Amino acid sequence: MRQYSADLTPPWKKPQPVPEVPADPGLVVEEPGTGFCGAVVGCEAGTVTLEDRFGKRRVFPLEPRGFLLEGRVVTLTRPAAGPVRPTRTASGSVAVPGARARVARAGRIYVEGRHDAELVEKVWGDDLRIEGVVVEYLEGVDDLPAIVAGFAPGPDARLGVLVDHLVPGSKEWRIAESVTSEHALVVGHPFIDIWEAVKPSSVGIAAWPRVPRGQDWKTGVCRALGWPENTGAAWRHILGRVRSYKDLEPELLGRVEELIDFVTAPE
Repeated sequence: MRQYSADLTPPWKKPQPVPEVPADPGLVVEEPGTGFCGAVVGCEAGTVTLEDRFGKRRVFPLEPRGFLLEGRVVTLTRPAAGPVRPTRTASGSVAVPGARARVARAGRIYVEGRHDAELVEKVWGDDLRIEGVVVEYLEGVDDLPAIVAGFAPGPDARLGVLVDHLVPGSKEWRIAESVTSEHALVVGHPFIDIWEAVKPSSVGIAAWPRVPRGQDWKTGVCRALGWPENTGAAWRHILGRVRSYKDLEPELLGRVEELIDFVTAPE
């Protein structure tokens, strides 16, 4: 015998499945209860915000079968989360996605060596580009007074200098004291080398070793830690463990921020 379904409802009377559509920004839909038609400009838990062509906005609940898309009934859903943009730069400043680099200022920041410059770029690079500040490295600071004089800092071209091992009584201290231009600022950190400004915990060591006087400090560090005596490779390892300002000692953080403020101060 021919079998019949127990449901004798005609097909045209049966409820049709309603497609689910992500409420992506820019999607144009109509809320049939009010006739309000607009583009999606926001979607949060349980609600969607539409904006019509006159700029008027209204918030509606995300309900099943709640909207019309090109005349068809749809259920809007929250869109899948996209890639999360960082809200802070590596230095802890508020990130400005898509910001273009500013034309370089006449002012500069000088640091002692290439490793110093690479570390400053990694942590403060985004900030420096927005501010238009160029960082250059020196091969030591023995001739710092002549270097500053050659730069000829002025009100519209300030010069900031970051010096390693700037502690009272040191050679670096005496050199820094000899720079007297009011448009130049020489500051420093107490560490023998910029390597020490990276927190030991970030590098995966208990502490930076003490290296006997008369011995090359970086080579001595590699030897004491059991690393190959290749200072270039050692630095790449150290720099690779730096993700943000949280991996650096406060004594360095404050000095770099001070230099950026000085160089970018209004005339």
